[in-house]
Amino acid sequence: MIAIIDYKAGNLKSVERALKKLGFSCKVTRNKSEILEAERVIFPGVGAAGKAMEDLVEMGMDEAIREVFRSGKPILGICLGAQVVLGRSEENETKCLGLIQGRVVRFPEGLASPAGERCKVPHMGWNGIALKRKHPIVEGITPADEFYFVHSYYPLPEEKERIIAVTEYGMEFPSVIGSRNLIAMQFHPEKSGTAGLRILQNFCTWDGRHAE
Repeated sequence: MIAIIDYKAGNLKSVERALKKLGFSCKVTRNKSEILEAERVIFPGVGAAGKAMEDLVEMGMDEAIREVFRSGKPILGICLGAQVVLGRSEENETKCLGLIQGRVVRFPEGLASPAGERCKVPHMGWNGIALKRKHPIVEGITPADEFYFVHSYYPLPEEKERIIAVTEYGMEFPSVIGSRNLIAMQFHPEKSGTAGLRILQNFCTWDGRHAE
């Protein structure tokens, strides 16, 4: 069973529907025992880092996530869930989970496309990813594939080896990061059509081994 963590940060039903469409057993849960007993865990989320971490700590989910990480079971962070796995976020100046060394930063002002068009913040809509290294989660993904983004902040790991893919939006930013059995993406695979379903399929069949 795949546990989808419910920590009051929304975006749960669309993840659940996508997994069920792929034929995988899953459950949206706030039960720590169910999360720890699950074969793999998905950690989605939308909203602000400060409130998310406040709720995670209040519910004891912060330690549950850390325990799953230590266990070696596959973990997938989505959107806000791809940010709070780092050490700290500029959003609300928030101390985060610290599973990957690094910080979450806001897009700078004055971003522009190569054609000189202003890039609005939040970054909202479809965009591609450029792979920096191989990983089972992005197997079968091509440069033509696009994914759905909605965010004003992005993850910035300290170690470049943690960056699996980047995206261009007036600048290059990490859009897929990973460490050991943890993989996290800034975009929403559950809202990204066939390419997003491919990533979810890959996650649901991944054994959690870290691919260099």
